[in-house]
Amino acid sequence: MSAGKAVANDPQKPRLYILDTNVLMHDPASLFRFQEHDILLPMIVLEELDQHKKGLSEQARNVRQVSRRLDELLTDTADLDQGLPLPYAQGRLFFQTAAYQQALPEDLAGGKADNEILAVTLALQNRHPEKDVILVSKDINLRIKGRTLGIRVEDYENDRALEDADLLYTGSEILSANFWDQHSRDLDAWQESGRSFYKISGPAIQHWHANEFIALHQGEADADEFAAIVREVHPEHAIIERITDYRHDRHAVWGIVARNPEQNFALNLLMDPDIDFVTLLGHAGTGKTLLTLAAALDQVFEHKRYSEVIITRATVPVGEEIGFLPGTEEEKMQPWMGALEDNLEILARSSDEAGSWGRSATQDLLNKRIRVKSMSFMRGRTFLEKFVIIDEAQNLTSKEMKTLITRAGPGTKIVCLGNIAQIDTPYLTETTSGLTYVVDRFKNWAHSGHITLRRGERSRLADFANEAL
Repeated sequence: MSAGKAVANDPQKPRLYILDTNVLMHDPASLFRFQEHDILLPMIVLEELDQHKKGLSEQARNVRQVSRRLDELLTDTADLDQGLPLPYAQGRLFFQTAAYQQALPEDLAGGKADNEILAVTLALQNRHPEKDVILVSKDINLRIKGRTLGIRVEDYENDRALEDADLLYTGSEILSANFWDQHSRDLDAWQESGRSFYKISGPAIQHWHANEFIALHQGEADADEFAAIVREVHPEHAIIERITDYRHDRHAVWGIVARNPEQNFALNLLMDPDIDFVTLLGHAGTGKTLLTLAAALDQVFEHKRYSEVIITRATVPVGEEIGFLPGTEEEKMQPWMGALEDNLEILARSSDEAGSWGRSATQDLLNKRIRVKSMSFMRGRTFLEKFVIIDEAQNLTSKEMKTLITRAGPGTKIVCLGNIAQIDTPYLTETTSGLTYVVDRFKNWAHSGHITLRRGERSRLADFANEAL
């Protein structure tokens, strides 16, 4: 295959975007995301949309949504040669209405959908030199082939929550050593129902978010260490509250104590009835699932805040599929819930002194209040006074995340767990994951909280593997 000459970007030229099928399947609203620029859909893209419209998957629903929107735009009076005006945007939508004769290198077999899209893009480049023709695709290999042919290609980035995953909100901040020197002049402190509050003014509060944790020092278990949560942020001042220290046995949650400051912050969020939505990020072994389950069981059985625990997760396999699973909904989900079983064994250890009968009774009691549900049946449901745990949330798109979070009814708390460094869903990255999306969008809401857990507590083997492999 001969290498093509790269096409330079000319900001003076009007742009014409050619959309690949996977862009429309990924974001049904992508047609309206290109502002004043024109869009063209090759005929092969419409063919591929037709092939993927059947089924109950999220991609099939997206395809049907795109088809309905195209049908709404194609009115009887529409002039395809002049393009269709796009609502919410200033550009126009064009369709391929004729066959374009464009020779491709012999190495690129004809009849393949990707190669036909490349041929259409090359033909449009030759026909419209006055325009900057750009192919947009989520397929890395198609973008590579396009560059070798001299086509300007781009990834679809409108769904990015952030430019870089390193910029993601962590949920905590370590204060400088001279913090009190700069912020103690107008300090006001008081107690209310056994809780300590502080009203602080100064330059640092401009960067704080609601329910963000601030600490002077991240010690192992220093009782005198100052750590607080930001309750309110105003232009001139902020109100913070000293947090409960869950690293001590007297504050143990279902027998579990925090082993590091970040776990302590996480338990403060999980146990706070005023926080309805919690996100926990962290690599394997940081304690996300164990802390969440302990908090859920404590609030279901001890505090009676919630009626039961509902657990679901994205069922994206790491290796080969093992085929269909028999049984009921919960039985089909059981192989995906190994982490749940492992952590329930730890939480049920307190019954060891009662012997095998005590362990069995405890397990039965826990199972009666824990429900494992599939995401496939979440649409239309409303959860009332439930503690909902969404595991492996990094594999969800922003639309799927919205579908799940909007199931929450009165008195329900939702906790999302995940590791954005381990994404198994095609076309999702650290910056486009639904988990990244909700962390960024919820960081200023007064009833949500987030913590990134960095320190592994599983074993020295797991910690070394996370660092070395």
